[in-house]
Amino acid sequence: MSKAERTSPKTPPGEPAHAPEEFLICVMARLLEGLGHVSVGALSPIPGCAALLARDVSGAGGRVSIIHGDANNPYTDGGREIFDCAGQGRIDAFFLGGAQIDGEANINLLGLGPYPKLEKRFPGSFGSAFMYFTVPKVILFAPEHSRRVLVERVDFISAPGTSPPGIRRPGGPKALVTGLCLMSFEAEKKRFRLQSVHPGHTLEEIRDNTGFDFDPPDGAGETVPETPEPEPERLAMLRSAIAAEIAKTYPGFAARVFQHRA
Repeated sequence: MSKAERTSPKTPPGEPAHAPEEFLICVMARLLEGLGHVSVGALSPIPGCAALLARDVSGAGGRVSIIHGDANNPYTDGGREIFDCAGQGRIDAFFLGGAQIDGEANINLLGLGPYPKLEKRFPGSFGSAFMYFTVPKVILFAPEHSRRVLVERVDFISAPGTSPPGIRRPGGPKALVTGLCLMSFEAEKKRFRLQSVHPGHTLEEIRDNTGFDFDPPDGAGETVPETPEPEPERLAMLRSAIAAEIAKTYPGFAARVFQHRA
């Protein structure tokens, strides 16, 4: 029995041959292929796996920095060094999430309710606005695709999705990956465009659970493309080499999703 077979989760009859996390990892990895340096923030095991998978699939020797723990973390001076690296143009892709994301790709990491009398407070924005402005390809990530997360307008803008004319901004959002679909972002229009719907879900479901308007896929007509399933060879790689590597940073995640024990 191969190592991949030993570490693969057992699939009940009639269920997909992969975990939801594995599906999202493969969706994200496709968006990262060919990039030189992908940096991933703390507490981001799914993006971290995606970056490692994209690096290994491409075989081009890309660099992955996971800002958590010691493995794959080259930064020795904390946030200051990360922001230096981004400001100098040495990070090609980064991931951002938010308690709220709106139709103009603004994100809210501060809290819910009217500022400053917030009804619920979150940890805060840290360097999200700086990374949003400087990293060329920012991928937004919202595992929960609901009107609670994907809102018409965020309660507080921690980091803006677009900037006024005349503002130098080499970075910005390029895609949004959710538990239901993949969207791209068009900064000129300040709108998201649906790219594909994940298997088992529908366009109507996405519309019902999205608080903002979005554009249909180019040339889709009445048919919306379906997000491709993970390729078997990528799943095997994910469940073996990537699982072992991510376990050094997120052992609980690796044990739960890949049944991998460090």
